[in-house]
Amino acid sequence: MSSNLYEFKGDVVVCGSCLPYIHEEAFEKVKQLSKNIFFVCLEEIHMNMVAHKIASILRTGNVKRLFFVTVDRSPHCVQLHYIRLELAKIMNLENVVLKNYVVKDENLVEIPPEVISLSKNLHKIKELRSKS
Repeated sequence: MSSNLYEFKGDVVVCGSCLPYIHEEAFEKVKQLSKNIFFVCLEEIHMNMVAHKIASILRTGNVKRLFFVTVDRSPHCVQLHYIRLELAKIMNLENVVLKNYVVKDENLVEIPPEVISLSKNLHKIKELRSKS
């Protein structure tokens, strides 16, 4: 959170700060997405503060692609993916490509926005499981 919002241009990765230590190999793949990496830990800072900072970064108009990348199965890191949904509610994102990834077996697995949205609706997941 100590980075200045004007530092970010082009492609930006918002990354869980633990990822480089937990998944070194996957983090090498993250660095191929962009050298502009914004590290955050949602155990240390509230999601709303991070969302506001990212919205401010996007407001500059300098960011063309924004990637969210986290470890999988973390109750804290999953919130980072929800920021995408919150940003879409408060601002026009048509000029920004947004992608979300989690790490599985040292690979980046893209998570579609529908899945992120569904993960916030436990009753819908229960209904889907009941049908199968």
